[in-house]
Amino acid sequence: MTTAQPLDVQPTPLALLLLGREADPKSERGVECPGDLPSPSDPDLVERARAAKEKLGDKVFVLGHHYQRDEVIQFADVTGDSFKLARDAAAKPEAEYIVFCGVHFMAESADILTTDDQKVVLPDLAAGCSMADMATAEQVAECWDVLTEAGVAEQVVPVSYMNSSADIKAFTGKHGGTICTSSNAKRALDWAFEQGEPGTTKVLFLPDQHLGRNTAVRDMGMSLDDCVLYNPHKPNGGLTVEELRNAKMILWRGHCSVHGRFSLDSVNDVRERIPGVNVLVHPECKHEVVAAADYVGSTEYIINTLDAAPAGSKWAIGTELNLVRRVANAHPDKEVVFLDKTVCFCSTMNRIDLPHLVWTLESLAEGNLVNQIRVDKETESFAKLALERMLALP
Repeated sequence: MTTAQPLDVQPTPLALLLLGREADPKSERGVECPGDLPSPSDPDLVERARAAKEKLGDKVFVLGHHYQRDEVIQFADVTGDSFKLARDAAAKPEAEYIVFCGVHFMAESADILTTDDQKVVLPDLAAGCSMADMATAEQVAECWDVLTEAGVAEQVVPVSYMNSSADIKAFTGKHGGTICTSSNAKRALDWAFEQGEPGTTKVLFLPDQHLGRNTAVRDMGMSLDDCVLYNPHKPNGGLTVEELRNAKMILWRGHCSVHGRFSLDSVNDVRERIPGVNVLVHPECKHEVVAAADYVGSTEYIINTLDAAPAGSKWAIGTELNLVRRVANAHPDKEVVFLDKTVCFCSTMNRIDLPHLVWTLESLAEGNLVNQIRVDKETESFAKLALERMLALP
């Protein structure tokens, strides 16, 4: 009998990065935060944030994403999803500092859409997005080479989700594509398929496979067989030339770590526990979850649906927990529960906490610019082109 050898299990680079023990210069995340952060137990944090914000006055404009924790969102001048917030920032040219309480790709979008005189600040550079990180510029360039070698690149129009890095948005703009949000994904895909010969055009959808698949199948009447999954970690994406030539939708193998946790079991379980419940989920959820839900839509759709729902109605919501709690508190006349039994916050969004916000506002109030997010001019020009195509959608 041979003696079993111990498994050589090492933390992955991503795990080390999330733990703050490593840095990757090619990743959109960072782990450094210069200066001393206030203690989370400081009882004066709220007053310090309020005082620093008042001192800055109109020089600062604070954006708060829907998934932010309440202690941060209370200081936001506007709240919304990523694209709404970027546009709100662009509509506030008098604000010298845009403090984006969200994640890195959102701050990049704000920098792209605001003026050169405005400075976009992310309170914690480690607030990245696992989905956005699943598609790097190098991987997407390699994918385009694969499509070229298969003889289909000229038929492909890239459509990239707003939840992507500036590099991916720039790739999309450079190759004749557009950006989409979860609320206008169908319009973006309709536009993309109209760009080439009928029946021959294909879409490369980046980086969220679930939004692409759900939009194509649920909203546009395609079949699951019309979709193939490109895996950047496999040779040729794990696909044959024939599969690429037959596909209508080439989906990137990426997903949201929050929405990807919801399962069909979650839906079945909540229906058993709460008779008559309405299941409302985000389109970043898996296809089987979306197919089993009663309502599907973007974050704004979820909020608006609950606002319009009758008193006494019951809702199980499949999206980030901070938002679900906030919606539940806003509607005490309705029964609102989280779709899954497991607590699931967006871990990187939650890096933006009150100590980081206080440190940021106090630094700016003292004239010290910290954690500025800047997109280089070439990347910005092509990314803006893709965003402008989206804004021009009918």
